[in-house]
Amino acid sequence: MLPYTAYLRVYQPITAFSPRDRRHWEGYAESADRPKRVNALAAEHAESLGRTIATPPVVAPSEESGDAYLRRVNERLYVCPWQTRLRCWRAFEEFAGSMPRAQLEAFVPAREADRAETGYRQWRASGAEARPGILSSTWTIPIPWFVAFEPQERCLVLSAGRTRTLLYLTRTAQARRRLDHTAAVLRERVGEHAVSAAAERLTEWLATTAHPESLLELDYGGLPHLLSDDHLSEDHSVGEVAEAVEALAKGDAARVKELRERLTRRWRSVRALEHAN
Repeated sequence: MLPYTAYLRVYQPITAFSPRDRRHWEGYAESADRPKRVNALAAEHAESLGRTIATPPVVAPSEESGDAYLRRVNERLYVCPWQTRLRCWRAFEEFAGSMPRAQLEAFVPAREADRAETGYRQWRASGAEARPGILSSTWTIPIPWFVAFEPQERCLVLSAGRTRTLLYLTRTAQARRRLDHTAAVLRERVGEHAVSAAAERLTEWLATTAHPESLLELDYGGLPHLLSDDHLSEDHSVGEVAEAVEALAKGDAARVKELRERLTRRWRSVRALEHAN
């Protein structure tokens, strides 16, 4: 888990959990010891850093996290469990599959890699649900994530202290309708190939992960700490993507091109910071 990462989170209504889990999360919400909303991401990063700098590094905790992100909307509690162990397992599986085993051992000792792989394999064999409620993206935000939201759902907080936040919050049902609408426009105006694999994976993830009454949150996470106040204030990527979709539906190719170039310039400048000295 890196500091310059954005997140897409599904918040399930408390009624979506089993009675046992419901009691846990209701008690957690009332606890004075849990990380509060403003500090939760920093607490999650600190926990991850502790495992990374350990000797040897720890790929995944031995037990699943009991922490969560919480929201209350109209007095109703919504919960997004951290699922730290599951997310670490999945991230390591992807990382390990991207390089030869001998090269992998330069990052993670073979014994620790075997421990993580065995733990994940046994967990899946038990029939446990293998889908996380949080997706992450480092140094950039995938375009399909923007499609799920509308401009009026934006929340920007800038302060002289550590609080710098840009996020969007919507009903998951609304997000799915927007994704379906965009896919339909792309298929009609451009062709079947225009709907990206990333958009299809996002739609499928929401269909199989999210409760019908859940919430979906796009959190710029650590990215605001890289960017100036002006950059964040002028970042209306969600609105620009929505406008581009409607321009495409109307056949306004010039406006689509203009908006696409604006988005490309903005996010190219952010991605370039990954390689800055």
